[in-house]
Amino acid sequence: MTEFVSPAILNRTHAMTHLNVSALHFHPERERLFNELHTRPFPVVQEGSSISQLAILHNGQNTDAEYQHLQALCERYAVPPPAQGSSCYYQSFGGFELRWERHTEFSTYTVIHRADKLQPFAHTALSLLPETWLAGLTGQIISGQHIDIIAMPEQASSPDTLRHYFEGHRLISSWTGDKDARLWTAYRIHSDGFGRILVQNKQLNPCQTGRLVRRLFELETYRMMILLAFPMARAIAPEVEAMDTQLASINQQMNNIKSLEDEKRLLAQLSTLAARIEQLISDSNFRFSAARAYYDLVMSRLADLREQEVTGLQTFNEFLRRRLTPAFRTCESVSEQLDDLSQRIDRASELLRTRVDLTLEAQNQELLQSLNQRSKVQLQLQQAVEGLSVAAISYYLVGLVKYMVLSAADMGWLQHAELWVGLSVPVCVFLVWRGVHQLHKGLEKD
Repeated sequence: MTEFVSPAILNRTHAMTHLNVSALHFHPERERLFNELHTRPFPVVQEGSSISQLAILHNGQNTDAEYQHLQALCERYAVPPPAQGSSCYYQSFGGFELRWERHTEFSTYTVIHRADKLQPFAHTALSLLPETWLAGLTGQIISGQHIDIIAMPEQASSPDTLRHYFEGHRLISSWTGDKDARLWTAYRIHSDGFGRILVQNKQLNPCQTGRLVRRLFELETYRMMILLAFPMARAIAPEVEAMDTQLASINQQMNNIKSLEDEKRLLAQLSTLAARIEQLISDSNFRFSAARAYYDLVMSRLADLREQEVTGLQTFNEFLRRRLTPAFRTCESVSEQLDDLSQRIDRASELLRTRVDLTLEAQNQELLQSLNQRSKVQLQLQQAVEGLSVAAISYYLVGLVKYMVLSAADMGWLQHAELWVGLSVPVCVFLVWRGVHQLHKGLEKD
């Protein structure tokens, strides 16, 4: 029975589908951010395909050299070149497909070739690229991997029957998914400088196969990017241990400080340690942080494989965790030691600065007490001088009065001159003392 839809609802629906979006204000980056979901899509890989990938470190250098090199290859095969400023490029070159992707630290070149009768690793996809063009690639190769996809044989393969494809190395194998395909590898660098993975496809479609191939390539590339931090960690570790010992010695000496000079000497040593630690953290922080990010990606890709164990053989997950995790933990340990040592040096420096401040404060207090004592002595001396000054001035003033009285007596104006001179003494002393006192009061007001 057909459901009835009213004309009013149809009109509203029609109006909504023809909404004038020009009146809306979209974020300027909305389209680019939305399309991030569709960047770097997985390849569609048919059974019987040979895939090779190179991961090349570019260390954030200008992409112009890569563009020019890709353009040279495109001109040679008469295909459209990559757009300037793009971070990925996917193009069929007739006999093979080339996929180029630029990441933060490295670029990947993936070559896919479909063969009717594929003999594993007899002719790799990378061999289809011109040798002169490969030799001109800029940067250093950090990872190189070949993956061949063949049909699952009717009779299950054994390690002995496949070992010759891996130059006799011991093999690692597992089922992936719901036993949709079986993976084989040796995790060795072979005579051509590349690693090899053989995929026996049982029931994966081309899209599923492409996603599997992408995971396997990412596992190899990210694994190598993690291990870039390992040599740095091993080089730093002895110096960190030596600085830890030096810090312990400084902390012990802090308990036996006897003078301000000792405190200054230890503080100078701590400052030197702190500067060196900060330099090591600055030099290694990016590499160790990147290793943590790559390690999380590797663990994520291993989980995505959903491996099932084959009796008697190691899985990819088991092998990588056992071999990769100790190296990563070493990097983590050195990074944590650097941070811990930096914090301990800061605490020791703060404690020592506190001791220096207390010592200086005690010295300042002693200096103030000494200044107070000197001020008291100076005040006493000043008072003594003032007393002597009053006596001296009074003496001279009495002398003047004596001359005046004697002169008046000679003229017959006064009698008993000595009596008048004696009476003038206390008056002169009082007047001089009063004058000096008033002078002090005036100076204090000023």
